[in-house]
Amino acid sequence: MSSNHLENSGRAPSTTGQRLLHLLKTRGPQQAADAGEVLGMTAEAARQQLTKLASAGMVETFTQVRGVGRPSQFWQLTQAGNKHFPDTHSELTVQLLDTVRQAFGEQAIDRLLDMREQTSRQLYQRELGGLPELKERVARLAQLRTREGYMAEFEELEDGTFLLIENHCPICAAATACQGFCRAELMVFEQVLQARVERVEHILAKARRCAYTIRP
Repeated sequence: MSSNHLENSGRAPSTTGQRLLHLLKTRGPQQAADAGEVLGMTAEAARQQLTKLASAGMVETFTQVRGVGRPSQFWQLTQAGNKHFPDTHSELTVQLLDTVRQAFGEQAIDRLLDMREQTSRQLYQRELGGLPELKERVARLAQLRTREGYMAEFEELEDGTFLLIENHCPICAAATACQGFCRAELMVFEQVLQARVERVEHILAKARRCAYTIRP
């Protein structure tokens, strides 16, 4: 069955299927038993739903050896499954970037990036400005980024470092065409969080997600 089966048949994944796709997107490859436990269902029920998603080309399996014994089966999103989480207006955005570059040169792209960076910085500073603790600022930034489509969350590590995780990039096509988007975001994060920020995982480098370590 082709990877476009859902689109061709006009059927969207069930509610449970949607939850499984979201789980694989935000947590990476999962065994059926683990996915079922997270979603409150049996391993067999989760496996049946994953099999339906696989028949539609949304997920696929791979095996991995863990210690002694039989290899374990894991489920992960396919390219079609990842496309279930859209890249916002991707084709139009890339076309506009190319048009601006051809008509006005690279300096016009730089100016657009500067304006976007300034707008984002002002928004985040307004939202984070009254929060005295770094943890509060990271939490609020994660909320704002989720609202913008990045499926963001954060973790506090044992050494007091924070990890900001973005499970999705809604401007991935634009960022691929113009990587200045990513550089600008990194600088904005440092300024509004008043902290040292380092990108340690990057979707454009074929990682599953973007992740940033944040230190005072």
